[in-house]
Amino acid sequence: MKRFMVLALVAMLALGGCKKQVEQKVMAREVPERADDFVFENDLIAGRFYGKALEGNPTSPGLDIWVKLPGKLVANEWYKGYLEESDSYYHHDHGGKDCYKVAVSLGGGASVPFVDGQFCWPATNYRTCEVLETTPEKVVFVLGYPEWDVADGIKASLSKKVTVSAGTYFAQVEDTYTYSGTDMLTIAAGFKLHGAQATVQDKMEAKDRLAIWENASDQSVEPEDGLIGVAVVMQDADSAQFSEDLDHAFLTKTVPSGGTISYCVGSCWSKGDIKTSSDWFNIVRGL
Repeated sequence: MKRFMVLALVAMLALGGCKKQVEQKVMAREVPERADDFVFENDLIAGRFYGKALEGNPTSPGLDIWVKLPGKLVANEWYKGYLEESDSYYHHDHGGKDCYKVAVSLGGGASVPFVDGQFCWPATNYRTCEVLETTPEKVVFVLGYPEWDVADGIKASLSKKVTVSAGTYFAQVEDTYTYSGTDMLTIAAGFKLHGAQATVQDKMEAKDRLAIWENASDQSVEPEDGLIGVAVVMQDADSAQFSEDLDHAFLTKTVPSGGTISYCVGSCWSKGDIKTSSDWFNIVRGL
């Protein structure tokens, strides 16, 4: 009997040893230890949105791109380095880095109301956040931007739902706008242009997608020899334009109050698997 119990225990341990640890390929979380950032990543891309503690420095809805090498998740490691070693830790290359300039802009992919040829920026950074779903391959979260003045007598609020899946350079965004003072607004979704960074533009010969390839736009801490690809795709967009005056590339769509615009935002780094602008533009065309 004793021998049987020992053999059964060995068998159970053997079976347990055969179970593989499921690799987490996505993550998203609020980062109160670093100015209320909300960070997300998969095995290919990473980025963050700015929270309340950073308002004024900047107050911006724009997506801050973090470039990285394909493979492991790095954001938690970078924030740990920020706290324990240096507040410029993730501006240095640790298999990737923060070398993209956002300021008050759409950054690497966001949307705002577009009225009389101007972007109507939110009065705050995101103020609420919730992770709706987390699996090893997908994470879904929602950020809330409280009501702000868009134009005389018109206000808007925004609920931003982002889905991040493993194995892709793109995140899916669903922005739902609610208005007071109007029934319809035109929304612009796009990204900032950094004209001094030798930006290569590709209009994709279509009104539903835009892409660029450019030098790193923030080299204030450490010189950067890689290049960054950025793109936005909105398959039901009304129009597309590159605007030197507004220093942005963007797609537009007019939606009613309570309506949602859906679009993809993407980025890559030439130190990873995508080496040239042609490689990047072909990927964007294929979406």
